[in-house]
Amino acid sequence: MGIRLYADNACDLDKDLLDELGVKLFYLTTNINDNTYKDRLDLSPQKFYELISKPDVMPTTAQIPPIEFQNEFEKVIKETDDDIIYVAFSSGLSGTYQSAYIAGESVDPNRITVIDSQSASVGYGLTVIRAAEALKAGKNKQEIIEEIKDNINRMQHLFIVGNFEMLKRGGRVSATSATIGNLLNIKLILHLEDGKIYPLEKVHGLKKAKRRMLDIMNERGYNLKDQLIGINYSNDYEGALTIRDLIQKKFGCEKFIISEIGATIGSHVGAGTYSIFFLSE
Repeated sequence: MGIRLYADNACDLDKDLLDELGVKLFYLTTNINDNTYKDRLDLSPQKFYELISKPDVMPTTAQIPPIEFQNEFEKVIKETDDDIIYVAFSSGLSGTYQSAYIAGESVDPNRITVIDSQSASVGYGLTVIRAAEALKAGKNKQEIIEEIKDNINRMQHLFIVGNFEMLKRGGRVSATSATIGNLLNIKLILHLEDGKIYPLEKVHGLKKAKRRMLDIMNERGYNLKDQLIGINYSNDYEGALTIRDLIQKKFGCEKFIISEIGATIGSHVGAGTYSIFFLSE
């Protein structure tokens, strides 16, 4: 009896890495101009940001329906002796976890475990990586679940939203607030609590915002030097490298995973967003 590990594309990890880790993906979809895409499968992050750069384009995302989970779960349960662990996109940001939970309960709750990551993007991805490494190390199902839960309880997410345009298009801020924010070069720093995104601070200027994120990282982080640190970005790889260099210099970190925010998350935050992910004590 083996274990099948699943995630979804809201983890913002490239498919090549997930294939290497042995993690299978479910796909939330993104709709743009009446076209439906699966992020990183038939829509690259680069193409996504090109599409939404046009005025008045507002992408929307859709959760994965229960039937899609049910079909995959039934196939594995009927054709193999494997158990299933699916680490899902935060239930505070999507109904995908609930869809998977319903499907798992209906197919075989003894062999299917659905876990709410309470995370998004590479913060979620780091938990998936830890689960895959635990599986590769030969740990049993309960041990893998315990490692996943430890990561969930300790994972820190810090985001800079660099431009208010997508927040305005999605109705999350008023047009007036967006205009003022952009004119005054205000950057929002946000974080996740209990799987939901909340504003943390407003900072004038991107450089100050990046340095303030590192201050918060210093306050919250634990044994940062030895961690795998997650960084992601939207449409600005050089900006992500700047953040990596700042972290490296300040904390002595050597292990990083840098990934571009895909369409699932990018539909809500737009271009010019940067995030860092690390563990607290």
